[in-house]
Amino acid sequence: MELTGVQAGLLEDYLNPFNSLIGDRRTRVTLGETVKGIIAAGSLVCQRIAAKSERLSAAREGGQRVSRLARGESTKRSRVGAEDLTRVLRERGIAHLAEAEADELWLVADQSELRKPYAREMPQLMRVRDLDGSLVPGYRTINVLGITPSRRGILYHRLFSSRAQDFVSESQETQEALQTVSQALDGLKQRMAITWIVDSGFDDVALWRTIWEQGEHLVCRLKHLERLVAYQDEAGRWVEGDIAAARQRLKRLATAQTEMVVRRKGQSRAKRQRVPVDIRACAVRLTYETNVRREGPGETVQKVLWLIEVSLPGTGLEPWLLISDWPVTDADKAVRVFQMYRQRWAVEDSFHFIKDTLGWEEVQLLDLEGIRTMLALGWVAAGFLYELGVTLDWEEVRLLARLGGWAERKNNKPGKIILTRGLRCLLDMLVSQTILQQYRSEHGHLPPRIAALLHLPNPEEL
Repeated sequence: MELTGVQAGLLEDYLNPFNSLIGDRRTRVTLGETVKGIIAAGSLVCQRIAAKSERLSAAREGGQRVSRLARGESTKRSRVGAEDLTRVLRERGIAHLAEAEADELWLVADQSELRKPYAREMPQLMRVRDLDGSLVPGYRTINVLGITPSRRGILYHRLFSSRAQDFVSESQETQEALQTVSQALDGLKQRMAITWIVDSGFDDVALWRTIWEQGEHLVCRLKHLERLVAYQDEAGRWVEGDIAAARQRLKRLATAQTEMVVRRKGQSRAKRQRVPVDIRACAVRLTYETNVRREGPGETVQKVLWLIEVSLPGTGLEPWLLISDWPVTDADKAVRVFQMYRQRWAVEDSFHFIKDTLGWEEVQLLDLEGIRTMLALGWVAAGFLYELGVTLDWEEVRLLARLGGWAERKNNKPGKIILTRGLRCLLDMLVSQTILQQYRSEHGHLPPRIAALLHLPNPEEL
């Protein structure tokens, strides 16, 4: 994605807070050109980044300058490691979110894999799941995205490996993310209600406890249906059981509509379409110890939560089972919690965006801290693109969307995946043109059948 002159100026302003990490002019230039090169190249490969920077491509060993920056070898007077970069990125994201006139902030947290299935020499590779569920070499990351109705901000990112020397446990990595973000948001908590919206990987009482102790709310998709709770029988008495038994007491509260890619009964393939949603809920009571996975004494706490089941009739999809401390006592509140969980998919969109558009999984360094720093630089680039915004007023965006298969009609805005697909189509076209031109230069003309296929029956017209 090539930046215009105005956008390049906005990028300089966006990077100004990162100057506090820089101790010399050469590093400042390299950092700025690296972020610009990541955006233009759509890659985290050092040579490709340098090739897309006018200054780095003209310099001797431009790719090595990017590599040395990531590994910290040329920045003795600067602090541009992953931890410092993400701290400044978090401060920038919070300032951006604070400008929104909103009384709620939703924190979408998730883990995502960085898969390197063919890597053999990269450091401390662990085993992660690919899209088919098979184990492949790679790393895991924890990421947190802050969302208001009009803004997004990247609040946390960390790559880790179970084989790294600083690794304690995945639970500890997640606790660190929860606490770091919460502490950074202290200034916003006075006017914003904070809700963590998380997937089944966060179905853990120790994590829930931390969120509640921080004065924040929770919407979590459940995985452990054997979890012990109490629920109310027909007479209103609390009965001991588990989540699976509590589901029998769910009551339908609301119906809604949502748009998603599904295959409904009778359809030959999945497509994006509006589908009905049924929402049922009931109260449950959770009893837990505050010292779970902690040293020292604790106390027993009982907390009333709401169990919510979201089903999509006619799709064959398994219902989503959610739990939340937000009361779900009527139709409006049921729909609100459903909408909150739907926003969790925004983080999936962000992961697709950075992986596809910025070439997240292309990183190729033989040093774990270097990999972490390069990935953090990718998130810095993503943060700029989020703030820059993507609107259909851009002629370039409309064309990319059409190349990606977007059909222009009312209330049908293209997402980042469509735009990425369009960008890939454009790049494929440029590659094809280059190959065709090289063939013509070598042979004088294209083969007759290829020329006819391109509606160029006369090779001399090429």
